[in-house]
Amino acid sequence: MELVCPAGTPSALRTAVDAGADAVYCGFRDETNARNFPGLNFTPQELAQGVAYAHDRGAKVLVAINTFARAGGTNLWHRAVAQAIEARADALILADLGLLAWASRAYPAQRLHLSVQAAAATPPAIRFYAERYGIKRVVLPRVLTVNEIAGIVAEIPCEAEVFAFGGLCVMTEGRCLLSSYATGESPNMNGVCSPAAHVDYRQEGTTLAARLGGFTIDRYSAGQPAAYPTLCKGTFMVDGKANHIFEEPTSLNVLEILPALKAAGVSALKIEGRQRGKAYLAAVVRQFRSALDALEAGRTLPASTLGALTEGGRETTGAYKKTWR
Repeated sequence: MELVCPAGTPSALRTAVDAGADAVYCGFRDETNARNFPGLNFTPQELAQGVAYAHDRGAKVLVAINTFARAGGTNLWHRAVAQAIEARADALILADLGLLAWASRAYPAQRLHLSVQAAAATPPAIRFYAERYGIKRVVLPRVLTVNEIAGIVAEIPCEAEVFAFGGLCVMTEGRCLLSSYATGESPNMNGVCSPAAHVDYRQEGTTLAARLGGFTIDRYSAGQPAAYPTLCKGTFMVDGKANHIFEEPTSLNVLEILPALKAAGVSALKIEGRQRGKAYLAAVVRQFRSALDALEAGRTLPASTLGALTEGGRETTGAYKKTWR
């Protein structure tokens, strides 16, 4: 299985490649990609340099142009596709139907992947994209069991990529109405959940309030680490009790079920986290590189050493092993 790793910056790309990534995914420094945070992402020149660095070391570069284009403003997305191809990107990760149609006509030889933002999770939906637009790989949403993935893979004419480590998303993979309501900016249109311009921290007596769009998401006591405020992981009072009512802070980690994912026919494993630092990236990539090499060689898989890098210090296999009620 191909190890696909995040790169929020040129130095992160080099770190991922050096740590053992088979492929790196990244995006341009604008709203065409779904991690449009200040200080992250690539200029066209930086992308070309990153692709050259990766190719020299046998790794691929996938460019995420995975937001939905604006009516009357598609030139920005068209330009991103052209610039990624000019930089010799190995594949483009797209979600918008119009952009897929345009790219498949304008650049028929370019390899296209279907972003998780497209929310294609059934064989008929995936076959539509493969037959109509020639996609070679689909990134599956994080709501499927291993058995469901195996069933899908058996019925589709393209590769399947699944998330392997990092943050979970319960809000239909980027279509977060909560974030849109709080900030007035859609993650799928503006390219970022909980935009930094709408985040602030306010000292209120002995506690620190983390706020998004004027809404208090969490409160922290003195000396307690304050997380970045996202509504889905906020703490709210319900029936007089403070709870994480949408999603608890915990990270996806599939190390223990790698053999099952391989048996299901998964082609690629995606590590989440283009906004993460290089130390995080190096540790996670090395752990998964070691595990995949052991799996390929028939050796015992190494135990996870990534607990300190997880949200809330907890790991989960998410929906992969879920028994739905």
